[in-house]
Amino acid sequence: MTRTPRVAVIGGGIGGLAAARALTRRGIEVHVYEAAPELREIGAGVALGPNAMKALRALGLEDAVRAVAGRTRRQLLRSWRSGRVISAVERDQQAQRFGAAAANVHRADLLDVLAAAVPSGAVTLGARCAAVATDAGVARARFVDGSEIEADVVVGADGIHSAVRASLFGPDAPRFTGKICYRSVIAVDAVPGQPPEPDDAVWLGPRGTIVVYRVRRDELVNVVCHHDDEDYVHESWIARCERDEVLERYRGWNEALGRLFRGGELWYKWALYDRDPIPRWTAGRATLLGDAAHPMLPYLGQGAGQTIEDGCVLAAALAASAGDAGAGLERYERARRPRASAVVLAARERGVSNHLSSPLAALRRDLLIALRRRRRADPEGRGAAWIADYDAGAPEALIT
Repeated sequence: MTRTPRVAVIGGGIGGLAAARALTRRGIEVHVYEAAPELREIGAGVALGPNAMKALRALGLEDAVRAVAGRTRRQLLRSWRSGRVISAVERDQQAQRFGAAAANVHRADLLDVLAAAVPSGAVTLGARCAAVATDAGVARARFVDGSEIEADVVVGADGIHSAVRASLFGPDAPRFTGKICYRSVIAVDAVPGQPPEPDDAVWLGPRGTIVVYRVRRDELVNVVCHHDDEDYVHESWIARCERDEVLERYRGWNEALGRLFRGGELWYKWALYDRDPIPRWTAGRATLLGDAAHPMLPYLGQGAGQTIEDGCVLAAALAASAGDAGAGLERYERARRPRASAVVLAARERGVSNHLSSPLAALRRDLLIALRRRRRADPEGRGAAWIADYDAGAPEALIT
């Protein structure tokens, strides 16, 4: 009789909890170790494309996530100054083409849904991992308080500055992209004048992109503003900045954006760093997942989606490997690493395309978008339909 592996997941964020949910549904024993004293997420939105929603469907959580998501029915691509609509995608159109419509949620709301879906007692808080080692068919995680645990599999879901990745493969070498982001979550009622437009939108302009979408049943507007800036190099999501800086940075953009920005009380600023795809995720009985494995730039809105996909496929691979955890991890990496690496590189390319400073180059981009949309296979027209087509819950996700 084969024994299902015991899995320890390091990190209780979106990726760690999604993996725990997926593993539990496959009958695999799992425990999550989270460094923070409570399960929490930063106050920001997260985009969930059709592929992410299909992965959540496989976890039995699609309806729960949609219940706390934004309600908008269209996703627009707009020109920075005039507001001209470059493309418009209906959520129903996405559902028909890809099998699910996208959704946008507050990160804290998504984490709440995931946390409620894992078994009681399956999460240990205040457990900060210092290192992971693997030998003789087991993996061990050591924590900063000196304690240690052993499992058949250890999964590093501990984010972009992963201690698990560093202990398995050494420190990474992030590259500053010369791009920065501002973010705020703005109450709809706080926006002066008429209410902000009801549609989600990505505004493309010279050396910048602004992403605007509703979350929490349309009560809040999540705003992320990208801009080229070689001088600011601080990679922190919690460094505050003044609203006036944001207003000045985007002076000359459409006035509807300025009015929206004035409703934001708290603004944050961080520098974007890029990391090349790594050649391995797995060492012995330890592997990586989510940002620990494949941190990516935010231009495709795929960070959370790829993380949730990882959890679904990891659980399927371990369940399909007849108790051979090592073979299951090999199968997981074979199935996931090429796709996630391709998304990393595509997000890098999208950042270049979004920030074109030449009006002629921007016009060529917009015409190409219109051409792709006529083919109907790519509703957005940006060449990324292959990402949304994927279904992490389908048997084909394990075929390599």
